[in-house]
Amino acid sequence: MAELSDVSREILERLRRLREADAATHGGRVLSYVYDSGLAELDELSAEAMRLVQPVNGLDPTAFPSVAALERDVVGFARQMLHGDADTVGSITSGGTESCMLAVKTARDVWAAAQVSGDPATQPMLALRPRIIAPATVHAAFHKAAHYFGLDLDLVPVDATGQVDVNDLRARFGPDVALVVVSAPSYPFGVLDPIADVASAAAHHGIPCHVDACIGGFALAWWGDDLPPWDLAVPGVTSISADLHKYGYAPKGASVLLQRDRDRQRQQFFATARWPGYPVVNATLLGSKSAGALAAAWAIVQRLGGEGFAELVSSCRRSTEKLHTRIDDIVGLRVVGSPTGPLLAVETDATVPKRSRVDPHHWADRVSELGFTLQLQPGFTQSNGLTLPHTTHLTITPVTERMLPELTAALTQAADDVRGKARATPRFAVQALRMSGALGRELTADRAQALLSRFGVGANPGNAGSASTPLPAKMAPLIALVEQLPSEFAERLLIEVLARQVEPPTAP
Repeated sequence: MAELSDVSREILERLRRLREADAATHGGRVLSYVYDSGLAELDELSAEAMRLVQPVNGLDPTAFPSVAALERDVVGFARQMLHGDADTVGSITSGGTESCMLAVKTARDVWAAAQVSGDPATQPMLALRPRIIAPATVHAAFHKAAHYFGLDLDLVPVDATGQVDVNDLRARFGPDVALVVVSAPSYPFGVLDPIADVASAAAHHGIPCHVDACIGGFALAWWGDDLPPWDLAVPGVTSISADLHKYGYAPKGASVLLQRDRDRQRQQFFATARWPGYPVVNATLLGSKSAGALAAAWAIVQRLGGEGFAELVSSCRRSTEKLHTRIDDIVGLRVVGSPTGPLLAVETDATVPKRSRVDPHHWADRVSELGFTLQLQPGFTQSNGLTLPHTTHLTITPVTERMLPELTAALTQAADDVRGKARATPRFAVQALRMSGALGRELTADRAQALLSRFGVGANPGNAGSASTPLPAKMAPLIALVEQLPSEFAERLLIEVLARQVEPPTAP
C-alpha cells in the first residue's frame, strides 16, 4: 500500500471532521437509514472487498468477468432465499428505488408489447396510460417510477392500521393495469400485505404482481415459520425486490431484483447499437457503475450464509418484540396495528385522557435529545378521506439488542417529559399564507427560500451568501407544516431545503 503524503493525510483528516456531524452509523443510536449488524468483522470485510474492485467498471462484465461472477453468486443466494426456481433470474441494482423502478419499467414494456401483439380490439388501450395498483402504504419509489416512466399510480386506501382489503384492490383491476404492487412489509407501519390473495387475484386477471421486499426481504426470510407465504413461493408473484444494503448489511447501494422468468427479465434491459460507438447493453438504469457495493455484498453473503443471517435476524426479532411490549406499556403511546418484521410505527393512544396522551413527534424529538434518533412520519389523508395517524418509525437492527436497556429508558423518560403536550400545529401560519395569496403563486427558488426562513427552516447555514437559518433542532413543527400545507406546495419547499444543502457558498 502506497505511503500517503502529508497533504493526503490532511485531506483525510478534513473528511473525518466532516463525518463528525453525521448521524451515527454504528452503535444502535439511529433507528432508521442505517443497518448495523453489530459485527465489526463485516465492516472490515466489506471495506477490503470494495478496495479490491475499486477501479472496476461494472458497466461491462465481458471486460470485467469478476462482476458477472459476483452477481451470479449473489443472485443465486437471493433466488434460493426467496424461493425462486431454475427459471428465476435477477440483477443487482444500486438500491431499492432502482429495483422498484426497474420492476415498473419492465411491467410497462410487457404491457405495451401485449397491446401491440394482442387482439385488434385492444388497440385503443395504447392511447391510455397504464396503471400501477398498490395500497396507499406502498413505498414512495413507486411514485417516482410512475412519474419517470409515464404510468398512473392508483393508490388503494388502507385502514387505520395500514391493512388493505384484497377486494378493494381487485375492484380496481382492468385491462390498463400493468402491475400490482404489494409490500413485505410496508415501510410506514410494517404491515405484511395479503400477498398470496392479491397475487392469486392478479394472476386470474393476467396482471403481474411485484412484491416490494426491499426492507424486509433479508429479514423475513429468517423471521420464522409463522409467516404466511410472501415471496416467489406464492404463485402469481412475477417479481420481487430485496435490498442487500438493509438487512443484508452491505454498504449502500446494493439491492437485488428477481424476475420470475427470463423472457420477462429481458424486458428490463436497455440495449442499442444505433450509434457510432460501442454497443450499449444495460440491465439496470446505470451505465458505468462501481462494483464496490456488489463486491461487499458478495463477501458478506459468503461470510454469513443462511445460518449467519438467521442468527442476526433472531436478534432483531427478540428486540422488536421487547420494544413492542415496552412501548405498549407506556401510557399515552401504542404501536400501530400488528406489524410483521423489524419495523414499528408508534402513535398516540387516543383511548386515554388527553392529559395522559403522548404526541409521537414531540416524543421523537425528546428521544433525540436523550441520544437516540427516531424517524417522524406525517399523517396522511387518503382518497377516501380516512387520515392515517402521524407516527414515529423505528427500524430495529441486530445491534439494537445490546442497547435495549439504555434505549427503553430513553423512550420511557421522553414520554414522561412530553406527556400531555399538545401536538405541534402551524395552522395560523398556514392561514396567513393563504390570506397572503402565497399558496397560489409560483415558487421560485428565492421565494421558496424566503418562506422557509419565515418558518425558521434553514437550507445551508454554511452558505455565506444565503439568508438561510439552520435546520430546526426539533422536527415536530416541520413535519406538522408538511401535513398542513397542500402537497405540491410542501414538496416544493422540501425540494428547496435539500437543494440548498449542497449549493456551494456564494460571495458575501
